[in-house]
Amino acid sequence: MPVNQKYVYGLIGYPLGHSFSQNYFNQKFEAEGVDACYINFEIPTIDDFKSVIADTPRLAGLNVTIPYKEQVIPFMDEMDEDAAKIGAVNVIKIIPAKGGKVKLKGYNSDIIGFCDSIRPLLTPERKKALVLGTGGAAKAIYQGLLNLGVEPTYVSRTPRPGMLSYADLTPEVMDTHKVIVNTTPLGMYPHIEQCPDIPYHLLTPSHLLYDLLYNPDTTLFMKRGASYGAETKNGLEMLLLQAFAAWNIWQS
Repeated sequence: MPVNQKYVYGLIGYPLGHSFSQNYFNQKFEAEGVDACYINFEIPTIDDFKSVIADTPRLAGLNVTIPYKEQVIPFMDEMDEDAAKIGAVNVIKIIPAKGGKVKLKGYNSDIIGFCDSIRPLLTPERKKALVLGTGGAAKAIYQGLLNLGVEPTYVSRTPRPGMLSYADLTPEVMDTHKVIVNTTPLGMYPHIEQCPDIPYHLLTPSHLLYDLLYNPDTTLFMKRGASYGAETKNGLEMLLLQAFAAWNIWQS
């Protein structure tokens, strides 16, 4: 793909019709006079990742989205400490090396965006959290909560060791876990009538429901939580903060 800009950045994932990154970064580059462009690399398999690197001159950085945040790790030459702990990469810094080669370093800006977004909402009684979902985003949220001093527990659709299932969400569990984070796609447009199957009637005003989704801006998960007085927040601020963090990583 021929481009005229000095630097190229981009996003790998599949599919990419929903992505906000391309418009966000290209508008940022234009507004700030940055000689760069941002391209979507919609690759149907992670095996195509090497071709993206080899066939894109001046490629300086990549974002990584579903389903490749974990699959891309074997291609990394180095990992940031948080990304290594999480086991998921959503930012790659491409560093020129000798002989025209490049070094790939993996980072996770999801954890930065999430922590900066939820930190002001944490209270002394919000010291335990339920993380709905177990994918790459859930792993970043889990590590972020640990970094913030909040004890997280995964909730999975199927029972697994060390995790709760939705059937395990008893009144006692709901009472002690005042933070609930949805990392699943349930409720994302156009399937806005869906939401995670938690016992909403056990929620109180001391609960915080945080949804990584931002389209729609108020998901059914948030609406049902708010109907019982819970505080709610969507993922838009996290999205913007993680994009800002990605840019800082590329520029560091």
